[in-house]
Amino acid sequence: MNRPGNIAPLDAPIMPNGPGAAAILAAGVGCFALAVLAIAGDKSAIIKNSLIFYRPTGALSGVTTVAILIWLLTWVILEWRWGKREVAAGRVNAFALALLALGLVMTFPPVADLF
Repeated sequence: MNRPGNIAPLDAPIMPNGPGAAAILAAGVGCFALAVLAIAGDKSAIIKNSLIFYRPTGALSGVTTVAILIWLLTWVILEWRWGKREVAAGRVNAFALALLALGLVMTFPPVADLF
């Protein structure tokens, strides 16, 4: 039965926030991985050569492909671990935002040149 002011019925199942948190954290990890791979590809000839998957684009093809694979793998693993759980969404969001910010800052040339 609905009481006045309630949005959902009292017997409605509660959805865990684990899947959403897994997607958010995986996005942060993917952004950070992209920045790390871009810097590593710029600074190391061995890594740069190993990241050339399509010669006309150079190492960029490998950097983006590997970053996407890291993002997807992280998402799958976290979804498997957190799929039916309730997690601390505030901490997960803060950590994901920190990884996103680090990844963004690390892609700017003055910062990337420090490494």
